[in-house]
Amino acid sequence: MVPMKFSTIFRNRWFALVWAAGIIWLALDISTPDQPADNKQVAASDAGGGDISNADVDNLAAIVANM
Repeated sequence: MVPMKFSTIFRNRWFALVWAAGIIWLALDISTPDQPADNKQVAASDAGGGDISNADVDNLAAIVANM
């Protein structure tokens, strides 16, 4: 997984710091969700493409309650 031996990485303290910074950057990049480029909110819609209404929520609650 690591392209070189750990003993080579930690032989030089500056290289070790750069390597550790890369690991932290990778962890942050993986753990943070991607944001839309234009920062617009995506509106939820039902199966027909319309806005979700309270009746849709009530219907879903009734279906789940009958399970």
